[in-house]
Amino acid sequence: MAAPRPALLRALRHRNYRLFFGGQSLSLAGTWITRIATSWLVYRLTGSALILGVVGFCGQIPTLFLAPVAGVFVDRWDRRRVLLVTQILSLLQSLALGVLTLLGVITVAEVLALQVVQGIINAFDTPARQAFVVHMIEDRADLPNAIALNSSMVNGSRIVGPSVGGLIIAAVGEGWCFMIDAVSYLAVIASLLAMRIEPAAPSGRPAARISEELKVGFRYVTRFVPVRTLLLLLALVSIMGMPYTVLMPAIATRVLHGGAHSLGFLMGATGVGALVAALYLASRHTVIGLGRAIAAAVITFGGGLIAFGFSRSFLLSLAILPVVGASFMLALAATNTIVQTIVEEELRGRVMAFYAMAFLGTAPIGSLLAGVLADRIGAPATIRLGGAACIVGGIAFAFRLPRLRELIRPIYARQGIIPLPAAESGA
Repeated sequence: MAAPRPALLRALRHRNYRLFFGGQSLSLAGTWITRIATSWLVYRLTGSALILGVVGFCGQIPTLFLAPVAGVFVDRWDRRRVLLVTQILSLLQSLALGVLTLLGVITVAEVLALQVVQGIINAFDTPARQAFVVHMIEDRADLPNAIALNSSMVNGSRIVGPSVGGLIIAAVGEGWCFMIDAVSYLAVIASLLAMRIEPAAPSGRPAARISEELKVGFRYVTRFVPVRTLLLLLALVSIMGMPYTVLMPAIATRVLHGGAHSLGFLMGATGVGALVAALYLASRHTVIGLGRAIAAAVITFGGGLIAFGFSRSFLLSLAILPVVGASFMLALAATNTIVQTIVEEELRGRVMAFYAMAFLGTAPIGSLLAGVLADRIGAPATIRLGGAACIVGGIAFAFRLPRLRELIRPIYARQGIIPLPAAESGA
């Protein structure tokens, strides 16, 4: 008989999740290589922090408008098939970037257009991916561990990808980064094809109109206070805090006087901290206490951004960024865990679409705002301003926690996470 897996890896006892974890790990490394290559390519072509912000805007703005509608279809369609289609299309998008760059004919306009294409793909891919996790885990008690391991996977690749990407850029240029990413999608496509997924049982209800289903999802996320509060905080962090990654090429070159290697190490340092936070979440056995963790993480994230904005030393920046990465990942993954735990199954795709909208869909607003501000007041001051906004948001969330606990306790009690008498006494 196989030896039991450590608690840290308990979600890997599910075959489908093991396949997904392996394939996605390779693919995500390629994705991070492409991210750093895209930023470096655009900055090499333009030397403009504003254009970096525009590139981030184009890559993520489709999610803001399409994610809610995509969530309706994710709740209707076979989620594995959706993911297969999005992975194939992403492969073709990376291949186009690679061919154009290697031929030496790539222009900023073409990069922007391909970023929009990837944004449209991601608008469907992200909610489908988030909602599909529950289908790969037979034991719902392992769902928080699976979500945390997903974050570990993202950030493990975030450490390897930018560092390797920086080396590849310095050695042979950005084009081969895009080609490597295209090949990496084959791993996740193969893992999806190898899974054994039971087809969903028909609900027995006639399908409602898309507009009606969209309204139901919207009413849920806006009227259910815990979900609404968590998504608003996530949107604030995404708009004001996350643009520091878009401005990283400008920080690496103009402020810290480095090059592609420096950018890779800075992004890798962020990934190290994020990986540590994700592993911490994977080691937890309960969702209890995650609300306090989110408040502390957002406040710490803001403080880290302010410190990074003041740094003029490469080594000091390398020391600060793991704290920034850890606190952001803790807030992001803990929010995901709570939302996935309390959401009703028939609304999962739509709710996770609004989660994607709050995290990725609002990011282009922050990217564009950061690009404009960086062009006027400089990248360091822009990052410090975003950090201050995150601190204010984290403090406001902390004051809301008692009310959120009252509303979430009955759900946790119904799911057996806490004893029913404790929930009643708490309410």
